[in-house]
Amino acid sequence: MTGMSTSRVPDTLTEIRDGFLETPEADRLLLLLEYSDELPEVSEDVANHPEMCERVAECQSPVYIYVEVDEGIVTMHATAPPEAPTTRGFASILVQGISGLTADEVLAIPDDYPQSIGLTKAVSPLRIGGMTGMLMRAKKQVSQKR
Repeated sequence: MTGMSTSRVPDTLTEIRDGFLETPEADRLLLLLEYSDELPEVSEDVANHPEMCERVAECQSPVYIYVEVDEGIVTMHATAPPEAPTTRGFASILVQGISGLTADEVLAIPDDYPQSIGLTKAVSPLRIGGMTGMLMRAKKQVSQKR
């Protein structure tokens, strides 16, 4: 490592990535669908103010995210339709992996994290691009709100 890079995968996202990489490739899509079922509902404040959410244009499905930074700690909210389970799964991974981190930890997540979790053969590049879009928008919101 050159010392120039400040990218670091936080423990929460490392555990998620390792879970996928330890799962046989044929079963990884099923694991993603399990994450889809675990996408938390957005808070009442966010639900009552949908204008606070940012549409993730990189996703074909209507996905919206909102990131809060309170005293340096990040909480990510996301909505994705039930009929888009892979997209919901990606959103859930990020919500679970990012919420509770510091702003600096979120900003240090490598931009290519979505390509590192072992799903590039199971889902289309367009869907991986959607997850990358979610991550980039979340990092942008954190940067603006820190």
